[in-house]
Amino acid sequence: MTHPHAMTHPDAITQRNEWFFPRGRLARGAWESVVDSRIPGWRHTGLRIADLAEGDAASLDADAVERLVIPLAGRFTVTHDGGSTQLTGRPSVFTGPTDVLYLGTQTAASVSGVGRVAVAEAPASVFHPAQHIRRDDVPVELRGAGASSRQVHNVGTPDILDADRFIVCEVITPSGNWSSYPPHKHDARSESESRLEEIYYFESALSRSIAGASAPQEADPFGYLRTSSSEAGDIDTLAEVRTGDIGLVPYGWHGPCVAAPGYDLYYLNVMAGPDPERVWNISDHPAHAWVRTTWESQDTDPRLPYLQTTDRSGEHR
Repeated sequence: MTHPHAMTHPDAITQRNEWFFPRGRLARGAWESVVDSRIPGWRHTGLRIADLAEGDAASLDADAVERLVIPLAGRFTVTHDGGSTQLTGRPSVFTGPTDVLYLGTQTAASVSGVGRVAVAEAPASVFHPAQHIRRDDVPVELRGAGASSRQVHNVGTPDILDADRFIVCEVITPSGNWSSYPPHKHDARSESESRLEEIYYFESALSRSIAGASAPQEADPFGYLRTSSSEAGDIDTLAEVRTGDIGLVPYGWHGPCVAAPGYDLYYLNVMAGPDPERVWNISDHPAHAWVRTTWESQDTDPRLPYLQTTDRSGEHR
């Protein structure tokens, strides 16, 4: 029996997990993953992921895209038109926000350093100057409550970044919690919804809340991603996610993202679409929107926020 809110096209055949890409599946050249318009049906957003060692550099051509350089782990130097910018970075995505660098369309650049770096992209026609947003200026938002508590870093949202097309944020979900919940969508042009493609890039790790506990060597941090069909199109994603995996949401209801007990889950979201407004308007799934009302009687998960600390030597932990 089909659920009344499960929208499908009667003449369509949906392939399970066709929009999910395990780590390395989208490798191109020196990049571990590249999301762009070479993926059939994908038009408005992009992403690059690279692991850099001492002496490595990742080149970015002067293409018609705007970019946001985001250290995932490590420190980096970005050489670009007008000089170079030092990104202090962070030890890992689970130690709170990082400083980031915005580069306007048609800007060539080179990223060097040691660690793991992401570059969010979106095709853009209006140039905006480079912007270095420092870690302490990144808004950290705690959303939800109870088991729906999560931490959001608004590194590239309209209130913090002057950009042409994309909206970029990070989410940390502590072990056992759900995020991107209630399921929601943004695929219809209306007063209540934007039309936005969305990229989910994932990392997972042993939970900070059990630091010091003895986990076996074979521990395998993971979480889950769910996406389902809407009137805009057919999609069916139900996947285990681990570090380096990527889920694409061209349309449809997406959520929840679930962090398995014992393991924290991180994801980087990159959104953009065809509408002229750079805004994130969503609709909650009608079967689950009521869950928001239950948060009023619950506290935020006391494990949050996850933030960096600095020891006496000046090293970030």
